[in-house]
Amino acid sequence: MTAESTGRPLAPPDIDTTVPHSARIWNYWLGGKDNFAADRAAGDEYRAAFPGVVDVARASRQFLTRSVRYLAGEAGIRQFLDVGTGLPTFDNTHEVAQRVAPEARIVYVDHDPMVLAHARALLTSTPHGASAYIDADAQEPEAVLALAAKTLDLDQPVGLILSGIMGHVPDTGRARDIVARFLAGLPSGSYLSLNDGTSVVAGEAIEQAQQGYDDTGAIPYRLRTPEEIASFFHGLELVPPGVVPCPQWRPDAETTGPAEVDAFGGVGRKP
Repeated sequence: MTAESTGRPLAPPDIDTTVPHSARIWNYWLGGKDNFAADRAAGDEYRAAFPGVVDVARASRQFLTRSVRYLAGEAGIRQFLDVGTGLPTFDNTHEVAQRVAPEARIVYVDHDPMVLAHARALLTSTPHGASAYIDADAQEPEAVLALAAKTLDLDQPVGLILSGIMGHVPDTGRARDIVARFLAGLPSGSYLSLNDGTSVVAGEAIEQAQQGYDDTGAIPYRLRTPEEIASFFHGLELVPPGVVPCPQWRPDAETTGPAEVDAFGGVGRKP
């Protein structure tokens, strides 16, 4: 789903298209068109150093889809807060949730002008539900929640989605604090779906590729250990099978690619 399905949209004036951007690079790896020459060059360089990065991108996206489907289905969640959503692509959170529950309400959050330029593509909901976009910084949870409350009832359980974004907070302690502050503003019965990148499978290859990406001037990304990713779920009740490589979290017939990738994720319930 893009703002312009027949070609690449023009960048708003405040976007520097000469500096690669992670959301646009992931869009490129996933086969999208909302990217620029610098993004494609950085994406190709990363892929040359670590060919498995496309599998990582797809595994992360498929995990998001399955976790949202679980939350809207088995868990009965009817409200979602997708923070750091990035550029719209196939099977956006509201599409997956509203296929299960047409009345589901979704708020997307990002703080990037390229995403803002595509916000209208996200604002499509079933007549029974709602879909909204807010421009806010994921590192300011209280401000995000205050804006989200205009669409969501924060006295009722919410599915918090943090897909591939906490790596942009280099300090693990600060990253944990941000996640905890989001959860503190949500009621009992809410869920966290989180996945992020590791280097346990590819080791030095992905670490070198990531360093090369960071050196381009783009916002750096911190690869964490599975144990560090699991620490984001402190105090939550983990949904089986826990925090695992993304393809191994409740795989279904649509799960493709290798079972071992450098993307770990999990889903946890707030007691």
